[in-house]
Amino acid sequence: MAASGSGTPGRLVQYVVVRSDLVHKLSWPLGAVITQACHAATAAIHLNYADPDTQQYLTELDSMHKVVLQAPDQDSLSSLSETLTEGGVAHKLWIEQPENIPTCLALKPYPKETVQPLLRKFKLFK
Repeated sequence: MAASGSGTPGRLVQYVVVRSDLVHKLSWPLGAVITQACHAATAAIHLNYADPDTQQYLTELDSMHKVVLQAPDQDSLSSLSETLTEGGVAHKLWIEQPENIPTCLALKPYPKETVQPLLRKFKLFK
């Protein structure tokens, strides 16, 4: 479905999905949660650096577009990661070490219409 380097026309977006329970139930500092999202986004770019969509995204530094969504808990984040893997969607599930806690995931940049349907049930992070 979302093949690497699809070259599909459309706005390139990097989606980041963060567990909202880290802030709202587990009382992690907001800065620590933002750091997790940064780690995941950077890792997804690094792992897919040679991908044509990633390269195009990086040429437009001043107009990068990211969307940060929230997953309610670890199970929903892990389930999303499995769905993305099954669908061939390149992403990085960030697992905080040494605690071994999945905290967020980031997709490589994709044309918005390519991956948005897979993320429809997740709301913007608040």
